[in-house]
Amino acid sequence: MLWVCRLLQGMGGCAGLVIPSAIVRDRMGPSQSARIFSLLVMGLAPILAPLVGGWLLQWAGWRAIFGVLVLFGLFCLLGLGLGLQESHDTTHEPPLQWRTVARNYADLWRDRSFMGFVLSAGLIRAGMFAYIAGSPFVLMQLYGVSPQNYGWFFGANAFGLIAASQLNAYWLKTVPASTLLRRALWLPVLAGLALAVLALAGWMSLPWFVLGCFVFMTSVGVIGPNASACALASQGRRAGTAAAFNGATAFLLATVAGAVVGGLHNGSSQPLAVVMAVCGLGAWGCYRVLGQSGSSPVKA
Repeated sequence: MLWVCRLLQGMGGCAGLVIPSAIVRDRMGPSQSARIFSLLVMGLAPILAPLVGGWLLQWAGWRAIFGVLVLFGLFCLLGLGLGLQESHDTTHEPPLQWRTVARNYADLWRDRSFMGFVLSAGLIRAGMFAYIAGSPFVLMQLYGVSPQNYGWFFGANAFGLIAASQLNAYWLKTVPASTLLRRALWLPVLAGLALAVLALAGWMSLPWFVLGCFVFMTSVGVIGPNASACALASQGRRAGTAAAFNGATAFLLATVAGAVVGGLHNGSSQPLAVVMAVCGLGAWGCYRVLGQSGSSPVKA
């Protein structure tokens, strides 16, 4: 029953991930999308969810988690019913057909620039999920951080991501999103490589691990919104399909990264550090090889 209900919850919850991006693209256009994505602090939920869930588990028990999910779902439905108008013009929309959907996805797959931005954002999120999957063992088992204090490390990363997102919204007033994306992609590369070298050499310590992960996670607040805005900028009427493609790719890569961290587990911080380094380098490489192949800067 738990599996079935969680499957249904995921099928409905994906709308909350995909549709807001399409709504932003419909309402704001490419010039302001990156700033709105920054204000939405995309990518923060996977960091805050374990923290909030841990508090609920400690103070109210596991049943309270499902109660909070029910209340949160009702709150979202109320907000949608009272405050959100349809943003997509369906007057001249062709009927939904599987052949049309498949053709749209195939066209997106062949769009080198779009795929470059999607893979960049997806690999950065994969690095974030690798941290979520591997950091409990590294922090609590290797470095002796107590379960009560572990939440503070998650909270620090959440603060860094929020701060970076708000700074990104401010920078977008004068700097194109593609420029900010190009500059920010160096952060996870350097942080990931530093973590990998220290871990493989046996020089890793708690301060270095925390600092490297903080830099990597903070960069998500700049890379995620700008990469999403650049990916959706030229999609127009395919904004919904493009947003779905973007979200599905990100979660697929995140699932793979988490599984790899678990599969390579050897009682050290090496698997997590190496996976984060690969994700950072992969995101940078996809942008350089594909994202710049035909993109135009997205200005705010």
